Amino acid sequence: MKINVLVAEIGSTTTVVNAFENILSPCPKFIGQGQAPTSVLEGDVNIGLQEAIEDLKKSLNVDNIEYDDMLATSSAAGGLKMTVHGLVYDMTVRAAKEAALGAGANIHLVTGGKLKRTDLKKVKDINPNIILIAGGVDYGERDTAIYNAELIADLDLDVPVIYAGNIENQDEIREIFEGRKNKLYIVDNVYPKIDQLNIEPTRKAIQDVFEEHIIHAPGMQKVREMVKGPIIPTPGSVMEASILFRDNFGDSITFDVGGATTDLHSVTEGSEEINRILVSPEPMAKRTVEGDLGVYVNMENIVGIIGIEKLSAELGFDIENLLKNKKPIPRTEEEIQFVERLTLEAVIVALERHAGRLRNLYGPGGKITIAEGKDLSNIQYIIGTGGALTRLPDGVEIIREAVRKHSGQLLLPKEEVEVVIDHHYIMASLGVLSKKYPEAALNLMKQSMGID
Repeated sequence: MKINVLVAEIGSTTTVVNAFENILSPCPKFIGQGQAPTSVLEGDVNIGLQEAIEDLKKSLNVDNIEYDDMLATSSAAGGLKMTVHGLVYDMTVRAAKEAALGAGANIHLVTGGKLKRTDLKKVKDINPNIILIAGGVDYGERDTAIYNAELIADLDLDVPVIYAGNIENQDEIREIFEGRKNKLYIVDNVYPKIDQLNIEPTRKAIQDVFEEHIIHAPGMQKVREMVKGPIIPTPGSVMEASILFRDNFGDSITFDVGGATTDLHSVTEGSEEINRILVSPEPMAKRTVEGDLGVYVNMENIVGIIGIEKLSAELGFDIENLLKNKKPIPRTEEEIQFVERLTLEAVIVALERHAGRLRNLYGPGGKITIAEGKDLSNIQYIIGTGGALTRLPDGVEIIREAVRKHSGQLLLPKEEVEVVIDHHYIMASLGVLSKKYPEAALNLMKQSMGID
């Protein structure tokens, strides 16, 4: 069977292959999906990829598959590991961190100010895929970024470095890394002026560097040879799809609830009213990742947040037994109800952590109200993706209930927000697909979510 495009999602535990046909026509089709365990521990992720393709053959009932093009996303071998080093935590460090998260990175270390010996030891132990250096508004403070760059260069690590700080330092940074193992990438400042974010150039650079240096996971060199198009981090691909959605339908949130983490991507500039009282700028496209909120690997964490006694009383069955015999895919009615309740809690907590809030301050002039964090009040759509929200029967109601549960000072979507589900579970594939086939990605998105 000849297929136009295969998109491989090489995850930390599972590798999924999605097949698309008629990709250049006005009516592209999603025709099937195969999956298999990711084979990092076997020393070659290509094994899991080939097994996922075999599974796709079975689902399509064909003996052979050929394809015109293959694209991929990856979060195998720890995904995109980064360390981020800036000047002031609330300013350049935060801007650099937002760029890294938006690109799909897993941030293992964040530092502000001049690096210490203990920081440098941590960087060596982490052995990141990318190091990001920022610091100083344009034509402002220079010394910290230069000092940090010199120390990082002296570590003698074969790790790409992105510099996204004070533009006045660019020539000096080039000089520091001249002849070093680190390949250097210089982009516009992530924080060029006080209260101004400029994270898009850095976000795009991170994804480009990831693609160029993708061979870190065992066997990824073979995948790189198979893949003709882009390879980007899986969370970054979900963000790309979320941006595509926002550009065509309106401001949105994407909930990606998985077995190990819950990611939330919001794409909105917020309301004019809130922006007038916002104390610090927020990126239009923001990602938060909650590493403690997973409905399989981190199931016990969510049970702990709810309380096992409360959960037992609420559901009316033995929670301890379900925890002892947990399964990656719920099958029985009890298991489904249990995982649905965990998914609801994951969505509630992730939304609360992501959203900004109003605060009242009191001074000589009386009370004033300020806003901090991401304003979600202009959100028009909430998208559900990930295994839990796309495969459980009550995904839409879970999201609606999470929005209803919150009140008070949080800057949340209104209750009448429209909720859609990525029924084909292809959101991550659509992000990388949009890099090469934007019209097809948009049409496939409409089909998966039932949007005209």
